Amino acid sequence: MTSPTAAGPDLLAAVRAGTRVIELGHPLYTGMAGSPNHPGFRMTLERRHGDAVRPDGGSASNEVIVTGGHTGTHVDALAHVSHEGLLHGGVDAAEAQRGGKHSVHGAESIPPMVTRGVFLDVAAARGVDVLEPGYGVTAEDLERAAERAGAEPGPGDVAVVRTGWGRLFGDPQAYVGKETGVPGMTVEGAHWLAERGIVATGTDTTAYEQIPAGAGHRVLPVHRVLLVDNGIHIVEHMACEDAAEAGLGEFLAVFAPLRVVGATGAPVRPLAVIPA
Repeated sequence: MTSPTAAGPDLLAAVRAGTRVIELGHPLYTGMAGSPNHPGFRMTLERRHGDAVRPDGGSASNEVIVTGGHTGTHVDALAHVSHEGLLHGGVDAAEAQRGGKHSVHGAESIPPMVTRGVFLDVAAARGVDVLEPGYGVTAEDLERAAERAGAEPGPGDVAVVRTGWGRLFGDPQAYVGKETGVPGMTVEGAHWLAERGIVATGTDTTAYEQIPAGAGHRVLPVHRVLLVDNGIHIVEHMACEDAAEAGLGEFLAVFAPLRVVGATGAPVRPLAVIPA
């Protein structure tokens, strides 16, 4: 148990003064939107109340959950993407995945992120509710969004980029946007973020990066820049509308992915904590 002194009087004083928690992730449910490259989410009750009744009249219910590691709001582990056979840091991808799980850069190695976050509302900075399909977020867009937020991401931070596309999450076909394309990060924008030394970045789309109309997920160069070249985790399927409505800028980010050993990604419940 942590004592008040060890916890830090300034931190406890801030909590006691009142905070507001904004959800940055979607609830998980059967049939929700997801990438065509990954298994979907399924939940069903395995036992219902009344199936078995204890002598004292009590009953319990439980469920079975089946999901991919990249379904719903989740964090990409560094094992997720390789380039020319190598993972981040020059790790041999084929060797690392022997035995049915990744021995290096698995989801259990994703750090818990209790750090400074910066909300970069690119859609709002461009004066729109939702970026147009297939739009590529540039370094200039990020600079304008940072200016609007009054904060620029720096070393160890989490950068959350809003495109507005998350408004379509309830319509899986429109959200995946195979025919229309999906707005997202360009390679130029990814380099802008990497240069600032962030630990993770996320957005409100299925693939994080720009997807032109009709292209699907054939190539994902931004994943290479972030995961392979720079060791920066990617958070996908974020929920950004409540944060946008609150005018979120700089915040305390609390992201704690599930520690699934050897996995390439893990569900996460990302939170933004701000003064009440």
